[in-house]
Amino acid sequence: MKHNRIYQETPLQCDMDVTLDAGATHHLTRVLRCRIDDLIELFNGDGCSYTANIREISKRQTVVRILSQSTLEADPLLDIHLGLPLSKGQRMDFALQKAVELGVSAITPLKTEHAAVKLPEKRHQQKQQHWRQVIISACEQSGRCRLPLLHPLTTLDAWTQKKISYGIVLDPQSDNSLAFLSAPAEKTTLHLVCGPEGGLSNNEIKQLKQHHFIPVRLGQRILRTETATIVAVSMAQMLWGDMR
Repeated sequence: MKHNRIYQETPLQCDMDVTLDAGATHHLTRVLRCRIDDLIELFNGDGCSYTANIREISKRQTVVRILSQSTLEADPLLDIHLGLPLSKGQRMDFALQKAVELGVSAITPLKTEHAAVKLPEKRHQQKQQHWRQVIISACEQSGRCRLPLLHPLTTLDAWTQKKISYGIVLDPQSDNSLAFLSAPAEKTTLHLVCGPEGGLSNNEIKQLKQHHFIPVRLGQRILRTETATIVAVSMAQMLWGDMR
C-alpha cells in the first residue's frame, strides 16, 4: 500500500518521534485528511524512506513515530545534469517537476540570450526557494528518496566552463538523432541542455559545440521547451538509464 509522503529536512531513525511543522500538518490533515494512527512515509534525502504513524495532531503541528526504515535507494543507472533555461512561470515549474519525476540527478537553471524571462538579481533567492519546493513536491509524489541537486541560476557561458565529459544540446537544425549516439561511459554524467522558448542562439549553439556538446534533434517537429525537456530526458533514460 502506498502511503502519503512528506519531506523532512532533519535526521531520521527508527523509534524516533518527529514533530512536523505547520505546513506539513496542514497538508496532511486538511488536504490529505489524515487522522491519528494513519501511516505516512517520511524522507530527508539520505536515500531511505521511513514509515511512521501519526500520534498527535494539533492546529499547528503533528507528531509522528517512526516505525521502520527502508533499504537505501539504489544509485541511478544514468546520472543526468539538466541545464534548464528560464521560461515563464508554470512552464518552468512543469519542466522541473517532470524532470525530477523522470530521474534527473541535478538541475541548473540557465540564463540564455532568447529566454522569455529576465529575472532580476534580487529575485534569485526567492526563485531558488520556489524551485526547490517544486523539486521536493515532485520527489514526494514520485517516490524518490534523494533530492536532485539544484544549482544556483547561472549563465550558459559560466556553466559550459566547467569540466564536462559528455554533453548534449537540443537543436532542431541538427542531423543527429539521440537514438544513434553512443552511450555515456559508466559513471559519466550526461549534461543535457534544452533550449528556452525563443530557442538557443547560433552563438550559443556554437559555444556549446566548442565545449564538445553534441547537437541532437528530437524528430521532425518543433517542441515547446517543457515538452522537449520531458522527451529528451525520457529518451535518455530509455536508451541508457532505468527506463530500459
